[in-house]
Amino acid sequence: MRFTLRQLEYFVAAGETESITRASERTSISQPSISTAISQLEKELGVQLFVRHHAQGLSLTPAGRRLLREAKALLEQAEGLYHLADEVSGQLRGSLSIGCLVTLAPMIIPALSHSFATAFPEAELRAGEAHQEALLERLRRAEIDAAITYDLQIPNDITFRPLVSLPPHVLVSDAHPLAGRDQVQLAELAPEPLILLDLPISREYFLAMFMREGLEPNIGARSAQQEVVRTMVANGQGYSLANIRPRSDQAMDGRKLVRLPLSGDYRPMTIGIATAAQITPSRLMSAFEDHCAARISESHIPGMITPDEED
Repeated sequence: MRFTLRQLEYFVAAGETESITRASERTSISQPSISTAISQLEKELGVQLFVRHHAQGLSLTPAGRRLLREAKALLEQAEGLYHLADEVSGQLRGSLSIGCLVTLAPMIIPALSHSFATAFPEAELRAGEAHQEALLERLRRAEIDAAITYDLQIPNDITFRPLVSLPPHVLVSDAHPLAGRDQVQLAELAPEPLILLDLPISREYFLAMFMREGLEPNIGARSAQQEVVRTMVANGQGYSLANIRPRSDQAMDGRKLVRLPLSGDYRPMTIGIATAAQITPSRLMSAFEDHCAARISESHIPGMITPDEED
């Protein structure tokens, strides 16, 4: 046998997603590597697995559909060997594909990946980031095993394990007239330019705060990049609303930001672990959830000031 389980894994990812791009996102492997693995598998087996459509993805050939079923069964059997070895040795092995909300990833993923690798050296953690809408879709397609994200519009087919809640606050530059205040009301800010974090579902969360108060925000600028928003605010171009609390009070260009409590009872965002409800978690997945729960809490959040410290 001159093909590998890894080649089969890439073939299954491409067959289930009907796209080299989505298979790459699912496996955290480059698109050329996916294409090469499939070509090598086709050469070794002597069959064409896919019909390639220019700019329209892939479709399985009849032979490809049959081999996809067998490849999935073979991979499940191989995974079973790992589970058996785990039971005998007491070690947890295997790989997990984890998504993380793009605004949380720079702070949470590096420390969490390192601590998990230290605790479970035989396991592999592949992490990627996306906005909320994309994370939920990837969970449904089984392209990722879990997502570290907020409890924003979680549907019934997704299970969410809450870890820590973060209330919204206001960001201004250190030269802003309100920078010295103990707290600020949304009505005071509404006429000023809002630098909006423009991500699906996240933006609706922030705009709903104005709607609740009967206010119309003055949107001065939008960006899907959190650091662009922070840097624009630090340069005095407006204010912003946020939930994350990075330990650094500086924007990327070195200018200082001031975080102000927001007066009023607004819904917090809760960081947690989202998984597909219909999938029974593996021992490794359960271990990962427990690992997250031990390291993301009111007393500690990687890269952030915690609610306990804030008090």
